[in-house]
Parts: sequence; structure tokens; C-alpha cells
Amino acid sequence: MSNPYGGWPPPDFDASAYQHPGAPVPAGPVGPALPAGSLEYHLIQRAGAWGPSGWWRPVVGILTVALSFLFVPAVLAVAFLIGLVATGEDLERATERITDTDNVTPLVLAFLNVSLAGLIPVCILLTLVLHRLRPGWLSSVRPRLRWRWMTLCLGLSFLALLVTVVVAAVLPSAGDAGEMSGELNDWTTTTRDFVLVIVLLTPLQAAGEEYAFRGYLTQAFGGLFANLGPQVSRAAAVLLPAVLFALAHGAQDAPIFIDRLAFGLVAGVLVITTGGLEAGIAMHVLNNFLAYGVALAYSDMTTALNPTGGSWWQLPVTLTQSLAYLGLATWAARRIGVATATSELEGPRPRV
Repeated sequence: MSNPYGGWPPPDFDASAYQHPGAPVPAGPVGPALPAGSLEYHLIQRAGAWGPSGWWRPVVGILTVALSFLFVPAVLAVAFLIGLVATGEDLERATERITDTDNVTPLVLAFLNVSLAGLIPVCILLTLVLHRLRPGWLSSVRPRLRWRWMTLCLGLSFLALLVTVVVAAVLPSAGDAGEMSGELNDWTTTTRDFVLVIVLLTPLQAAGEEYAFRGYLTQAFGGLFANLGPQVSRAAAVLLPAVLFALAHGAQDAPIFIDRLAFGLVAGVLVITTGGLEAGIAMHVLNNFLAYGVALAYSDMTTALNPTGGSWWQLPVTLTQSLAYLGLATWAARRIGVATATSELEGPRPRV
């Protein structure tokens, strides 16, 4: 049976080195029917349209994702502006209202959240068109979002948060005290609007970042470095998206950059140890809920989205949260048998 897209694996790829423990190794030359149980999440793209020189596909995909941070907001800005102008808003004023990150309003936050959520359809289209794979393989090795597992992960991330509170209580100030008023902010209609935006759109924003960095980019880098061996492939799949994730947040102090890099590394490890994006999405959503909630209660949203003056004392606190969650999620995944590799019956095959 020939694969019209080149198939899995390319001629120079030693698939047996990636065989998942317990999965059968086929006798003789490995063809496109390699048991899917041998594919971990970060290698799934190698089962799609690849071929002898298929490296260009993930490269094009990586560049497209990078450019999406520019063209997705540009497209959505047009839609937002049309809506504002239709209500009688002046075009110049309308443009300022959705782009003024120095004075974050509920509308600005909504625009930013929707822009990041727009990365999900971009990654889906790349997986479908460029790699000839079902979009579900972006979510997990099953291939879909495993909602029960993600719900459990939300509970585990809350437990990790409780551990973090204990650590924060015994350390010096974990941030810039000047950014926190120490008093509860008044409840206003603006606060109400912020809460609505956060509850309705922040989960989509967090999912958008996870689908881009821990989803598409993890599979792209994992596939690109697969020929260098399992350890190199896993390291590239975790480290490179984490660095890009930290850099994508713009100018930032060293403690803040390291904090975001650590978050990306933990989320990247979780993708491989749990076989999907659910654990990372859950951690990201709760982390953002917490950050936005604290900002609304004691500070302001502009400070939350443009952090400066990060403290090195913040790192033990945030690392405690990330590492505690990593341990809890990995333990739970093993305890209940969460799949970390594709099933033989549902293995990724190119769309014909």
C-alpha cells in the first residue's frame, strides 16, 4: 500500500527508535502502516504528509504561525472597527479604543483575547491543509480534547495554587509592592465588563496560545528534529516553543521572562507526559484567571498586561506553582492511565 503523500516514515528515519513501550514492532521494512501506538504527541506530524523532503512543511507552518501574530489581529481589527464605526464611532477614535494597551479597557482586553483565540483556526488549517491530518491530532493522541481529563487538571491546578499560596506567605514580597494598592478596588460597571470578558474569552485566549505553542509548534519542532534521535526530538519540541512563547510576550524584565519561559517548559513537558494539550490549557486558564482576578481586585488591568519591575522573589512562588502542578498532573495521568501515545486503531494517517 503506497502513501500518496510520502507517508510515515521518510526513508532516512529510524522509526523503531521511537517505538512506544509495549507497542509491537512490525517485521521487515517499516511502511506507512507502522503501528500508531509508537507515536508520541510531538511526532504526529511525521505520520502526515512528509515525504523524503517534507521538512519544508513544518518550516512553512512555523513561519505562518509567527506571521499569524500580525495578520490575525489585523483581520480582526477590521471587523472590530466596522462594528464600532457602525455605531457612530469616529474611525480614529475607534482605532485607538481597540489598540491602546497603555490604558487597557474591557474592549482592548476582548480584542487581545479574540486575537489570540484566532490562532486556533490557523493551526487547524495548517494541520489539515499542509500536513493532511485530521485537526483532532492537534488536541491529543486520541484525537480530540479529553474533557474529563481537562476537568481533573483544573482541579489539580487549583491544588497547586494552594501550595503556592503557602510558599508566597513565607517569602519576602513576590512582586513590586508599588503595583498593588493593598486595598480592595471598588466594584464598578467597568469591573463588571472586565469580569464578563475574562470569564467568556480568557479560556479561548489561553487555548489559542496552547494550540499554537504547545500544539502546532511542538509537533513541528518535534518532527523537524526527529532524525537526531528521541531525546533531541523531545528536547526541541519542549524547549524551542517555550523560548518563542516567552519572547512573544514582548519587552520584559529578566525575572518575568524567566517566569514565562519556565511556564512554557512545564506546559511543554506536560504535552508529552500526558499526550495532549488538556493539562497545559487547564494550567494556563487558571493562571490567567488568577492574574486577572488579582489585578481587578487590588491593582489594574493595564499593569497586569504590561508587567514591569519583576522581582526575583516572584520566581520561587511561580516555580512552586508550575512544578507542583507538573508533579500532580504527571502522577494523575499515570495513575488513571491517560494515553501518551496514539492508539493502533486510531493512528494518524494522511487524508486522501
